[in-house]
Amino acid sequence: MNHFLIAPVVLPALVAPFIIMVVRHHLDLTRIFSLACSVVLVAVSLVQAAQAADGSVQVYELGAWPAPFGIVLVLDRLSALMVLLTSVLALVVNLYVVGSGWDKRGANFHALFQFQLMGIQGAFLTGDAFNLFVFFEVLLIASYGLMIHAGGTRRFQAGVQYVVYNLLGSTLFLFALGTLYSVTGTLNMADLAVRVAELPAEDTALLRVGAVMLLLVFAIKAAVIPLHFWLPASYANAPLPIAALFAIMTKVGAYAILRMYTLVFGPDLAITAGLSGAWLLPAALVTLGIGAIGILGSYRIGRLVAFGAITSMGTLLTAIALFTPEGTSAALYYLLHSTLATAFLFLVVDLVSERQGIEIVAKKPMPQSGLIASLFFAGAIAMAGMPPLSGFLGKLLVLDAARESSHAWWIWTVVLLGSLVSILGLARAGSLLFWKSHAMAAEGSDDASQGGEQRSQEDLAEDAARNRAALPFVACFALLAGLVLLTAFAGPATKYAAATAEQLYDPQIYIDAVLGGASK
Repeated sequence: MNHFLIAPVVLPALVAPFIIMVVRHHLDLTRIFSLACSVVLVAVSLVQAAQAADGSVQVYELGAWPAPFGIVLVLDRLSALMVLLTSVLALVVNLYVVGSGWDKRGANFHALFQFQLMGIQGAFLTGDAFNLFVFFEVLLIASYGLMIHAGGTRRFQAGVQYVVYNLLGSTLFLFALGTLYSVTGTLNMADLAVRVAELPAEDTALLRVGAVMLLLVFAIKAAVIPLHFWLPASYANAPLPIAALFAIMTKVGAYAILRMYTLVFGPDLAITAGLSGAWLLPAALVTLGIGAIGILGSYRIGRLVAFGAITSMGTLLTAIALFTPEGTSAALYYLLHSTLATAFLFLVVDLVSERQGIEIVAKKPMPQSGLIASLFFAGAIAMAGMPPLSGFLGKLLVLDAARESSHAWWIWTVVLLGSLVSILGLARAGSLLFWKSHAMAAEGSDDASQGGEQRSQEDLAEDAARNRAALPFVACFALLAGLVLLTAFAGPATKYAAATAEQLYDPQIYIDAVLGGASK
């Protein structure tokens, strides 16, 4: 077996307890180990992406127990892509957190950060539905701590809502898994695919119930209307660098839908035909529309980007809900773009909120206003899907993939109108924060920017030092560079996405690798 395959899960799982037990009282050492782990994860994920690029499927059998009796991790093109995306995003966010000093505002930040990575990477690599639940819980437990990092009443209230809602989702997940196991006797994904295909039509009622519950769970994770209520408050009130990392968490839900509803409950399977597509497409379009309206109506900058994340998920799930190779290929390209764009804009709005608060109102120009305004402008272009960045290409791919759909006119209308409304909302926010602020430059002190609070000289000195820090800007420009590279190399990126979609819609390769004992 290739033991290298398990590294993205094992590495953060080892570093997190080491940080807690050995170096947690030494901030500089904690940062060094956390950043070193992030760098190594990027290197490991690059190697794994190269190994999966030829279409081979690698299987790691824990304890050398073959599937379906043992637990397996599986590396194919899709999981390799998601692991690489997570690793790159984690490194950039880690750099930003260290440079901005966010990790000093609460305890055990880097340990929780590594546990979060362990859960996300495990969810992408696991080949077992129950262990998908386990990794979901690992990443959610870590995210609970990260959400309330640095404290605050509003943050704690949002964290409680986040916990309660996701616990309900986890409970439903267990019910769904129990239902599927009672029908099939297995939870290994490849074995599930075989047994579901062999079930007689008269014995599929309970199976369909389990499949519907599973889809609802993944819809909660992906923030699909009407199961999205947890996201705006949670992301807007979390530390914004953490919200940038959370940009990948909604993609875990999208990944799970792609994996389960191409492998186990495929679109060509008679007993579950239309189970996901018939419901998912309308919900995705409504999600897109509600998210765009939320952008237009937001009065706090964190909520604006949170609704932008909802809009991007609506677009992504619209492409996934087509359940065609073309739609999935477009979805994968757009997934890369939307993750980078959402994280980038969250980091930029953190720069804004640290300097003049969270309200979208005209105030005196902030320090480094010109540079931050340029970054916000680039992020707004990316989020809205305007040229020349990759969001424009991603939406074109989605619209092109929808041409043959019977709902093509609805898809085109909602996507284009959603883009227009998003542009208006982002333009409004940008003009208030940056353009109109210069008209107030000659006015007196801006009491509103401080929210009426008296600040100590130590706080002001710390803010000034943070404003001079270069590392947060390096992190922002790294994500912007990622968007530029995704645009410049759209050809190779779409070819990889098309090859990944082709592999997803030919699940026999995956099944043979897992159940045939292929351990490479």
